[in-house]
Amino acid sequence: MLTLAQVQAISAKNLEGLNPIVRRATEELIVRSFAVGVPIIIVQGLRTIAYQNQLYAQGRTAPGTIVTNAKGGYSFHNFGLAVDFALLLPDGKAISWDTYRDGNRDGQRDWIQVATIAKGLGFEWGGDWAHFVDMPHFQMAFGLTTAKLRAGAKPPTTVITTEEDQPMTKEEKQAFEALQKKVGEQSSTVSILTQKIKDIETNIPAPKWFVTEFGDKVLEKIKDPTGTLDFWRSLAVSLRVQGYKKV
Repeated sequence: MLTLAQVQAISAKNLEGLNPIVRRATEELIVRSFAVGVPIIIVQGLRTIAYQNQLYAQGRTAPGTIVTNAKGGYSFHNFGLAVDFALLLPDGKAISWDTYRDGNRDGQRDWIQVATIAKGLGFEWGGDWAHFVDMPHFQMAFGLTTAKLRAGAKPPTTVITTEEDQPMTKEEKQAFEALQKKVGEQSSTVSILTQKIKDIETNIPAPKWFVTEFGDKVLEKIKDPTGTLDFWRSLAVSLRVQGYKKV
């Protein structure tokens, strides 16, 4: 059985060059997917313009099937804001594009479980698109378009570090890895881990670092001033982009 460290190492190279926020979210996606018994691999991250044009030609002026509607400079991959994933099989080498696979045998499609986790982390999923459905694709646009990015607009890059982000202790890591060994052996273990993740993601009031930076006034403008930690991070990024100052 694959360990979390092995799964992370397999995708490490394809995370290079990603926007820091996108990279952090992708790393978390790998961890959370593994925790519910669904190892994944990031097969594409940052793409060069030349490679994007190669992909665009496929199925048009070059052999193969059409895999993208975006020319070079027209994909969020070209700006380090998108990733593509696949399911990683138990041998750590083969991958699966089967969107109906239920490898962890919990009665849910693995692909949809990963997509749900990704959207909870702030990603937009290509599987939700109405026209060119792109099941492996996740992106973070930060309110920008590829036209704005080509014109020089810059997405936020700041990753907020709080006490919740501190590395696990040796004892915590050992306990976590012990739990992972049971994934796939007992369906009950998968259910327990899934519930733990849900508990972690329950709504919380504004963290101290958020109130310190933006003040109490901004909370009065929010209809429901509670949310997940990812919600507060995304809101902080948005306020910084808007140039919001503490009142």
